[in-house]
Amino acid sequence: MFRKISAFQVILVTSFTGLAAFMLLPIVFIFNHAFKPQNELFLFPPRFLVQNPTFRNFETLFLHASNATVPFTRYLFNSLLVAALTLVCVILVSTMAGYVIAKYRFHFKGLIMSLITLSLMFAPETVGIPRFLIISGLGINDTYFGHILPALASPVAVFLLIGFISQIPNELLEAAKIDGATHFQIFRKIVVPLSVPAIATISIFTFQGVWGDVETSTLFMQDETMRTLAFYVNSLLSGLQNSVAGQNMAAAAGLLMFLPNLFIFLMFQKRVLETMVHSGIK
Repeated sequence: MFRKISAFQVILVTSFTGLAAFMLLPIVFIFNHAFKPQNELFLFPPRFLVQNPTFRNFETLFLHASNATVPFTRYLFNSLLVAALTLVCVILVSTMAGYVIAKYRFHFKGLIMSLITLSLMFAPETVGIPRFLIISGLGINDTYFGHILPALASPVAVFLLIGFISQIPNELLEAAKIDGATHFQIFRKIVVPLSVPAIATISIFTFQGVWGDVETSTLFMQDETMRTLAFYVNSLLSGLQNSVAGQNMAAAAGLLMFLPNLFIFLMFQKRVLETMVHSGIK
């Protein structure tokens, strides 16, 4: 038996469908723009959809990179390796910190919580000089660890995990302790599996921040072979701002930078919704 659908529900579904289609337009444009031939990039009035798609833009981009000192694949490898290592390290450190702060009592816990909350107010640019002094003092310029260390302390990730882990019942952890589980076993077998939605959320934020970051390559990496794809694309786009001939490369590079972010979001978006639902349950 079919349930009767009210006029309000029809209007609501129609409105949200239209809104979703409207928000999808920038993504459609990025894909179409990257495959436009040179003559379609400068048509007036401009065309939203590509008429004669071509891979020539990507070929030109790769050929331009192959003529440089460092090949395109090196920048891509650096970005993938740095993003993967940073993601693993941030998840591990933030989850352990969130578990300890949420479930244990110790001296200066309130002060630490206040400092984490306060750190959320600072823009990344305000700590650029201290980061440079620390990286230089440790002597890790031109190393992959120099890429990872600045992103390792993530106040947003810790703050989110504290709120999520604090909702795990203390009785569940106490029962595990009575059964003889160690602190590490409780963390690995109970806390981490139950925190998967929050971990997925911070994975998206962390990956997006690291994948598009140019600060570490600009400030800490003097060796060109240690710089990332985001730095190369940013340098390329800066040099092509007034170049008509280079706009096809800029369109292709923009799509390459966008695709990993889209893939990560689509892979974890269901977990993000679960995080929002759990965050509202007290």
